[in-house]
Amino acid sequence: MTQPPFDPRLFAVHTGRVLPEWIDVNRHMNLAYYLLAFDHGTDAFLNHHGIGSAYTLATGGGFFVLETHLTYEREMLEGEEFRIVTQILGFDAKRLHFFHAMHHAEKGFLAATNELMALHVDLAARRSAPWPETATASLAPMAELHGRVPRPPQAGRSITMERRRAA
Repeated sequence: MTQPPFDPRLFAVHTGRVLPEWIDVNRHMNLAYYLLAFDHGTDAFLNHHGIGSAYTLATGGGFFVLETHLTYEREMLEGEEFRIVTQILGFDAKRLHFFHAMHHAEKGFLAATNELMALHVDLAARRSAPWPETATASLAPMAELHGRVPRPPQAGRSITMERRRAA
């Protein structure tokens, strides 16, 4: 099901292009590279909030993904451009629940989604730790704003195989 693109004024945006090495035997973007593209979207999102790799190197605070879910809506082909918009679904003292949507940059259709639950950690102790005040000051207002936006229908899904009735 295609949904209208998210309002880019409300979300951190990352753009990219499907590279030739991302194409599989079916002549479309391989599933592993969707996760890579979404990971680049996560990096852009974290950098936007001052908790990206520079933060990790300077402070020893890091970001661990605890769980991730991908959905595939429509295929992306070699050379096509995409944009990833990010919505915060939940935020507390140590955790961040967020959602990426990948849209075809030109045609606008929803290609894939990625839902993540992540945790802020003290890398020296290898334990969870509260977000720094600067991160909370950046993430909290966005989380509040995103709380007023409808949840994507793909969020919170699980994989099941329902029994089909005999015809």
